[in-house]
Amino acid sequence: MAESGVNATAAALLGLLHEGPMTGGQLMAAAQRRLGAYWSMTRSQVYRELPALAAAGYVKLGKPGARSSQPYAITPAGKRAFTRWLSEPAGREALRNPVALRVAFGVQQSGAQLQQVYAQASEYHNAALTEAREMAKEAKKSGDEFYAASLEFAVGYHKAALAWLKGAPSK
Repeated sequence: MAESGVNATAAALLGLLHEGPMTGGQLMAAAQRRLGAYWSMTRSQVYRELPALAAAGYVKLGKPGARSSQPYAITPAGKRAFTRWLSEPAGREALRNPVALRVAFGVQQSGAQLQQVYAQASEYHNAALTEAREMAKEAKKSGDEFYAASLEFAVGYHKAALAWLKGAPSK
């Protein structure tokens, strides 16, 4: 964990809460919408981090709403922790690509299996590339150059993945 005591998932939640109070479900939706092009969060991660952030005094619970959902709001201590986290080195990224993992074991697969893996991956990356480009265009239009820059990373990633897929070995 970082010196700030905040891991990347917790920091992402604190960053999202700068937009206003949100329930766990709303945070999941906001994370998918705002960060999903290049950062993944699972529901279990979100619901594990929220009580820890509350225990640390970084978020506070609001009044229960429908179906006992409770909004969380960032506290001044949470804003300070987020600012400290932003000032720390970003650290190393962890690359985990399920397609590359399958290709690593390509010798144990049939040609048809590999072609199916490549076809599914290409379909995904083409769709994700289209979506990331559109989101980047909208972010630029709205004047959010930093959000647009993060989405350009996703655009470049999907382009690189598609180029790699075109040259991947087959049987």
